[in-house]
Amino acid sequence: MATLLGPESPWIGGKKRIRNRNILSRIRQSQIAGRGFSRGTQVNGRVCAAEKAAVRDLPFILCFQLPEALLQERDKRAKWHGIPVLLQELYESSHLNSDFTHTHTVLKELSSLLSMEAMSFVTEDRKTAQESTFPNTYTFGLFGGVDVSVNIIPKLNDDLVKDCLSVLYNCCICTEGVTKSLASRDDFVLFLFTLMTNKKTFLQTATLIEDILGVKKEMIQLEWIPNLSGLVQSFDQQQLANFCRILSVTISEPDVGNDDKHTLLAKNAQQKRNTSPSRAEVNQVTLLNIPGFIEHLCKLATRKVSEEWYTCILQELEEWYTWLDNTLVLDALMQIATDEAEHSSTESSDESTLATIPLRHRLPQSMKIVHEIMYKVEVLYVLCVLLMGRQRNQVHKMLAEFRLIPGLNNLFDKLIWRKYTTSNHVVHGQNENCDCSPEISFKIQFLRLLQSFSDHHENKYLLLNAQELNELSAISLKANIPEVEALVNTDRSLVCDGKKGLLTRILTVMKREPPDSSFRFWQARAVESFLRGATSYADQMFLLKRGLLEHILFCIIDSGCKSRDVLQSYFDLLGELMKFNIDAFKRFNKYVNTEEKFQVFLTQINSSLVDSNMLVRCIVLSLDRFESQTEDVKVVEVLSECCLLSYMARVENRLSFLFRLVNIINVQTLTQENVSCLNTSLVILMLARRRGKLPFYLNALREKEYAEKYPGCLLNNFHNLLHFWQHHYLNKDKDSTCLENSSCIPFSFWKETVSVLLGEDRTSPCAIIGYIDEPYMELDRDLLED
Repeated sequence: MATLLGPESPWIGGKKRIRNRNILSRIRQSQIAGRGFSRGTQVNGRVCAAEKAAVRDLPFILCFQLPEALLQERDKRAKWHGIPVLLQELYESSHLNSDFTHTHTVLKELSSLLSMEAMSFVTEDRKTAQESTFPNTYTFGLFGGVDVSVNIIPKLNDDLVKDCLSVLYNCCICTEGVTKSLASRDDFVLFLFTLMTNKKTFLQTATLIEDILGVKKEMIQLEWIPNLSGLVQSFDQQQLANFCRILSVTISEPDVGNDDKHTLLAKNAQQKRNTSPSRAEVNQVTLLNIPGFIEHLCKLATRKVSEEWYTCILQELEEWYTWLDNTLVLDALMQIATDEAEHSSTESSDESTLATIPLRHRLPQSMKIVHEIMYKVEVLYVLCVLLMGRQRNQVHKMLAEFRLIPGLNNLFDKLIWRKYTTSNHVVHGQNENCDCSPEISFKIQFLRLLQSFSDHHENKYLLLNAQELNELSAISLKANIPEVEALVNTDRSLVCDGKKGLLTRILTVMKREPPDSSFRFWQARAVESFLRGATSYADQMFLLKRGLLEHILFCIIDSGCKSRDVLQSYFDLLGELMKFNIDAFKRFNKYVNTEEKFQVFLTQINSSLVDSNMLVRCIVLSLDRFESQTEDVKVVEVLSECCLLSYMARVENRLSFLFRLVNIINVQTLTQENVSCLNTSLVILMLARRRGKLPFYLNALREKEYAEKYPGCLLNNFHNLLHFWQHHYLNKDKDSTCLENSSCIPFSFWKETVSVLLGEDRTSPCAIIGYIDEPYMELDRDLLED
């Protein structure tokens, strides 16, 4: 408490207070010095901008110095609604030895004046608060109400703290700058965490902390919080879920909000400057060291919800989802419902009778399901972030041990993807800010978690049930190929139970989605992540037998889907599904059985090569392998009949793809999204080099440059890209492993090919430099960027 109230505290006084005197201290000083304001209007709410700034930044207010009569006189003119007088009373009645009865009354009155404005801001979805729109909150801040509230909190009992926190939160909502001001006070922020131990003040504290951390310039380190482990272990399930909203801010890398910062060039430079772990990474480790933390999250994520009353209120819930999709409103209503339940001596209505009770009388029951869904969103998000962190394997082990995947599988039909959900709603893409309902957010977060869980990890087979694992084994046996090691090592006591595993359930609901639904994007990403890594014939056949390839082709060719995000996800999934699989190409040819369909397919690919380049890479790699298997009658048959393989077999078509892949990127615009174009172009050239045709391809690029009348531009650009490739990939083991696994080309051959292409001997037939005429060497960098 000494750190909060000591003489050096910036909230109490000292030089800072004297420099930034507010309007009331100026009135007091003018009375003493005999220099009053020239006009009464200078204190009736129309003060100058300089005074507003001084007041807004004031650390503390001594409003008790002014006569109450003066405040009341000015109050009538300025329509301050008695707020200055209330603040004076609040300060005077909140000393350590005071009777807090009156303090409670004052806080209630202030809270009432401010809460209506806060509710108006929330429900009207205002983006910025203005003085004219929220006069009560503005006046409260003008007369130092924020500083008074901050300083009296440590002195108050639980009920008063609760009201005081609500007042502060209302100010944060309606008055610009209050949240940032509070965020700058580290001692106060850490003190707020100590209030979370009390259930009475938990909700208000958590909501305020969440807002403060959202604008804090420097991320707080969780290890600074006193007794964090004890705090977290003391939470019940509802508190822990709510606490996850706070944790999500502390363990996520901050969004820089600038596209330039997302380029690989900028990221590499940042990694050079910041060699030590970020605060977000340190916070992730801190959480994982809390005993039982992950286990409790798994239990919360998989907790079941009562079905009996859930179904009967669903339709009415849909009507007010949007209004309740605001944390402040929902938590406030839930708090009311909880308080009423605690003070009621009778049991709640029997669940079977709820269908006959009007919605207004059973709002608490309805809110339970929305609250449960919102909690699960936060929990799944935290688990997802931890899965993508440096401690991924440790997190994976715990999630498997605590049976997260089987638990989610049991919730799938009843909660995650209910059959009576209104799925005609097309939600926003993955990179857009959207006002999704809790249910939509929940589904997307669930799919993101599965994507992170499966991606390049042997635990992906936990998404299947025992019968489906046996099916994979049977596929391998029939094809006379060994089972993959990860499948053999899967602990069958930890897999899904029931008739279907999670992967199969996702396939089922994916087929029912509308063509442009963004759920398709996340569903396809989740399934694709199951296929990523070293190509598994059994995994592919498992999905092919369930009609996945035909469904993807329908969506690309026949459904009329226009969403680039959805199409990109299907191109990537199709590539993983077909790669090196002769049966998949045979199925493709059976579905794309007319020239018209094939042209539609090619048009979709060519309309955005950044989106479809992974599929192009798959076709090129598969063609190369099939051409070396001519002793297999089945392969020869498909090679001769498949329109897709025949198209890619023509050199001019491969060259066309190569030219466009190199032409649409440069070093300055490379991102994690489009760097795959560079790797696909390298795959085409590596396969050409293996067949002794690299000089032919390089010469073709040179001829294309001259034909397009910009000699040197393409090859210089490619030369620069390969230099970046060396710098980027030779220092990243994980990325190099991914390249090797996805292409089945040893990474040593990748490195060797790049070195050959970057050779400095102009007489070398395989060095790019030999195909750039002297006048066009080292073209101006600005020209290349254009």
